[in-house]
Amino acid sequence: MRLTRGALLVAAGALAPALLFTTPAFAAGTAPEAVVAASPADGTPVDQMSEEELRIAILRILADEDTGRGVTREANEALDGTVEDMREFLKTGYRLAQAEDDRVAIVRIMGDPDSGRGVKREATKALDTNTPEALRAFLETGYRLAQAEDDRVAVARILADPTISAALRAAAEDVIDGTPEELRYFLETGRYEVDA
Repeated sequence: MRLTRGALLVAAGALAPALLFTTPAFAAGTAPEAVVAASPADGTPVDQMSEEELRIAILRILADEDTGRGVTREANEALDGTVEDMREFLKTGYRLAQAEDDRVAIVRIMGDPDSGRGVKREATKALDTNTPEALRAFLETGYRLAQAEDDRVAVARILADPTISAALRAAAEDVIDGTPEELRYFLETGRYEVDA
C-alpha cells in the first residue's frame, strides 16, 4: 500500500498545477474547487467528496513539508482504511493530530534554553488552555509577539550596561520600539555589526 500511496502522491503533485490552471474557476478569479477540497477546515462538505478526492486531499496534507509526525501517522492510517476513515480524518482527525503536533512543538520551544520568560508564559497559557485553536494561535502569532517582548527586555539590558559604546547605545535606542523582526535582527546580528 505504501508504494501505491507514493505513486498517488507523485501523480497528485504532478497533476495538481495542470488541473488547477485549466479549470474555469481559476479563469474567473475564484478559488478552484480542488484547492478548497484540499483544505478540510474551511467547511467544504467532505461527505460529498469522492474516494479519489479524499485521497488527493489527504496526500496534499502529507506533501506539506510542515506536516508533523502526528498528522503523518493519522493521515497514513486514514489512507490505509476505508472511505469513511478518510472522511473522518478530514473532518476531525486532521485537526486533532495537528493539535498533537502543535503541543510537541510548544513543549520544544519551552525546553529551548534561549526561550525567555514571555515566551514560556505564553506557551504555558496555550498548553493550559489545551484546545487546538489556542495551540495553533500561539505558534502562528503568540510566539512571535512573546519573543518580541523578551527581545525588548534583552535590548533594555544592553541599554542598562554603562560600558557599551555610543554607537551600540544609539542602535539599541533606535530598535527598542521596533518590530519583532527588527528586534530579533538586532540581537542576532545588528549589535555585532555596530561594534565591528
